Amino acid sequence: MDPSSALTEQTGSARRKALGDFLRRVRGRVQPESVGLTAGGRRRTPGLRREEVAQLCGISVTWYTWIEQGRDVSVSTGVWARLASVMALSRAERQYLFELAECADPEHGDDQVSPLPAYLADCVHSITAPAYILDRCWNVLARNQPLLRLFDGWPDRDPTPNLLRYIFMDPAARALVVDWEQRASRVVAEFRADAGVHQDESDVHALLSELLQGSSVFAHWWTRHTVVDRAGGLREFNHPADGLLRYQQITFRLATRPDCKLVMLLD
Repeated sequence: MDPSSALTEQTGSARRKALGDFLRRVRGRVQPESVGLTAGGRRRTPGLRREEVAQLCGISVTWYTWIEQGRDVSVSTGVWARLASVMALSRAERQYLFELAECADPEHGDDQVSPLPAYLADCVHSITAPAYILDRCWNVLARNQPLLRLFDGWPDRDPTPNLLRYIFMDPAARALVVDWEQRASRVVAEFRADAGVHQDESDVHALLSELLQGSSVFAHWWTRHTVVDRAGGLREFNHPADGLLRYQQITFRLATRPDCKLVMLLD
């Protein structure tokens, strides 16, 4: 076995062991009564037995035992989802489970519809540089006054401000953004990285349909299937009052709202 293959196998083994250890721990805290089972006789260890978890998840005891033992077995996303439900995992625990399982959570978008907490908007207003928060559809959830000045009144003139609609459907964007064509192609690739796995969800699907119909440029680049991270770097603007402005863009993923990003433009 070559060194790279050995390292990959070692990493996979460590991940499967961590997954098994995690499942044993959370299994031990689940009371039988909470999942509709009777406690029965005296139990050697707290929580559910392996056979009870297997029964509740619709898999064999042997299969579940192999998972806890860290064996290399194939498990469907549906089984992982049922395990998360039976174990009453928190959002962070559920995310950890699916990361260790190396598969996408089929309910990844269900907990991402809550309003932006007020304290996050307050944080944006406390930043002296232009700053804003985007959700996974690139709706602007919060912005500060420097950002409002930079974009010459947008997003406040839009009742439902969305950065993609602005870039591709507002003529003001072509005048403001330096090298608009190049930036537009990059923006589409960045959005695909954010929204690719959510395309079947109603909010993302509706936005994509609107952009594909309303912007030939967006449609052209969307069909290229290019994917890139929303990276930082130089951003230039032709401001109607202040002339040419240059900023360094910095983007942060929010720990308390992983579907959202804070974007700052530093001069």
